[in-house]
Amino acid sequence: MKKLPELTESFSALIASPSISALEPEQDQSNAAVIDLLANWFADLGLECRRQPVPSSRNKHNLLANLGTGQGGLLLAGHTDTVPFDEGHWQHDPFRLTEKDNLWYGLGTCDMKGFFALILEALKQLPLTQMKRPLYILASADEETTMNGAKAFAANAAIKPEFAIIGEPTSLRPVYMHKGHMAQGIRVTGRSGHSSDPAKGLNAIEVMHLIIGRLLKLKQHLSEHYREDAFSVPYPTMNFGHVHGGDAANRICGCCDLHLDIRPLPGLALTDLQLMLQQYLQPVCEQFPGSVSISELYPGSEPFADDRDSPWSQLVASLAGQAPQVVNYATEAPYIRQLGCHTLVLGPGSIEQAHQPDEYLDTAQIKPTINLLKQLIYHACIK
Repeated sequence: MKKLPELTESFSALIASPSISALEPEQDQSNAAVIDLLANWFADLGLECRRQPVPSSRNKHNLLANLGTGQGGLLLAGHTDTVPFDEGHWQHDPFRLTEKDNLWYGLGTCDMKGFFALILEALKQLPLTQMKRPLYILASADEETTMNGAKAFAANAAIKPEFAIIGEPTSLRPVYMHKGHMAQGIRVTGRSGHSSDPAKGLNAIEVMHLIIGRLLKLKQHLSEHYREDAFSVPYPTMNFGHVHGGDAANRICGCCDLHLDIRPLPGLALTDLQLMLQQYLQPVCEQFPGSVSISELYPGSEPFADDRDSPWSQLVASLAGQAPQVVNYATEAPYIRQLGCHTLVLGPGSIEQAHQPDEYLDTAQIKPTINLLKQLIYHACIK
């Protein structure tokens, strides 16, 4: 077996390999360098590694590594990409692992390339020849934008693990449920003209006023008919985040745009929510044919729920010393859950550090994470 890197070396190498995901082509980067590192390390440990190109991406790949055969087993999953960074707000080099005051700084330390280095460290300390059930490791692409990596993997996966852990930063608290996310843009195209004769135009702001009225009725319907008390905000939320229309006080507005964000609860699929949105706006669309368009601002994410009281959830909670909980941010969990496995989100670092300048991982969580991973692998694959 080749000599594997020490933990600080593997962490440093991952952070030093840029893998930014962005919707804008000029910012978007391939994750190939990260995939190469992980494939080499896991192969050196004896795992079988398969790269999988991700459709509709800019040279992005998933990596599936596995050890052992048979039914069940455990999937450890995470994403290889990071968000872009604002260089003017960072005090440290985002692509260099910097240790200061027991914190490891760098882009991806917490969210979440560092998780793979901790998996590697845990595997180095386990009797891998004693595996009775398979261990899978998924390193996915484009979680920060489209989630196309996890979506493609779930649609074509040939594996059937019994359990899954997604290593997003949860401060090592197991998460069994979260809301989804849908971002829509609504455009009203009217007819501009001089404000002295309103009948010669169609004021897009006035039509958007009607649209907003219908959306508020949908907002009320969602809050009255969907509820999950485990969440601090126990109903689906709708937020009007951006509105713009018109260019002068004495000119009839010819175009008006509204951007809105909806966070559905588990049990409300994005396709159903999209249909509901269209139905509520249909009266205005019929009153002003051809004037109203609805579009997706960027790909949404499905809500997720597993069983809080399942034996797996309770085992993980016992090992982590933390009760299962819910969160409001979105992850790849709903797509991993499609494999039919009991799925939890659990990883080192705080979500408060994700997407922030000077992202860091508190080194106090490193040993507990490695120990927890060893116990999870032992219970799911060796015991």
